[in-house]
Amino acid sequence: MESYHAVLETIASSHEQGVLATIIHIDGSAYQKEGACMWISESGHTTGLLSGGCLEETIAIQAKDVLQHQRAHIATFDMKQEDDLSWGQGVGCNGIIHVLLEPVTMEMRADWLAVKACLDRGEHVLLARKLDRETDGRENFLFFSESGRRFGGFRGEIPSKLKSLLDSAPLFQGKNGMHTIDGVRFYIQHYWPKPRLVIFGANPDAKPLVSFAKQLGFFVLVTDWRPAFCSEEHLPDADEWIVGFPSETVPQLCLNERDFVVIMTHHFQHDQEILALLRDQPLYYLGVLGPKQRTARLLSGSEMPNWIRSPVGLAIGARGPEEIAISIIAEMISLLRSGPASRKEKT
Repeated sequence: MESYHAVLETIASSHEQGVLATIIHIDGSAYQKEGACMWISESGHTTGLLSGGCLEETIAIQAKDVLQHQRAHIATFDMKQEDDLSWGQGVGCNGIIHVLLEPVTMEMRADWLAVKACLDRGEHVLLARKLDRETDGRENFLFFSESGRRFGGFRGEIPSKLKSLLDSAPLFQGKNGMHTIDGVRFYIQHYWPKPRLVIFGANPDAKPLVSFAKQLGFFVLVTDWRPAFCSEEHLPDADEWIVGFPSETVPQLCLNERDFVVIMTHHFQHDQEILALLRDQPLYYLGVLGPKQRTARLLSGSEMPNWIRSPVGLAIGARGPEEIAISIIAEMISLLRSGPASRKEKT
């Protein structure tokens, strides 16, 4: 999942100074995309990756200079060259990568903590970062939260073209990248909350799904009517556990169009009740474990909406809980990467 979640958690928990390195532009292809970031602490500890491992050592060295002089720096790595002294040797990439390295001052740390707080509340955040000869300082940062809050130290009037750009790319849409506005370069980055995966059913076969989803950056919530199963002891990798019957728990979940849901209770009546409660919810993803014929029975003869994933997961011939969990995660990631539309036909 997005590296900035781990980076923000490190910034929040660390009392060290450090440097934030962010890919702001790519010409050609690269291992990571614009927006990937890496944290380098003053003691040399790192969080996040900008490549498959070929750039990190050099970036860490450059970060020491950035931290010492407290000045931002844009480093360029040409991965297209293939001579022995180049970055392209044996890498397999074919692009030029531009990385912004900037010291995180105490003021900037407060802004990044504010970004994290927004994400923790489920709000999207957009950053407009001015890039010019004087790239240093908090005055080049302007953050917009989904709730309408603006923060950062940006000085002066917001250029009208920047306003138009932001109006044409809502917080939950658009891509990260550089834009030239009135002769001044801006780097635009979107920060999204962790996607939430709600799993109905805490049977043993839910364990690998919970574990894999957690590793990949999902916020994982498990709900089940059995306290012994729906617990931290039974499913320690989950972030939240809600015990109760479907009619009790569904109203508590406050489900929305960003949520991923998997129904896997193995209890026909409960699955039927859950599906009835959820089929009209504006979910990003709804998958039902089991064959399509069973799901049709759960719907009591009603036509199955084509956006319900049944059987859940990509058709990879999965066998056993671990492989089935991988197929489900792969399907969710595929949908997540394909865009913001919440209900897409299963192909």
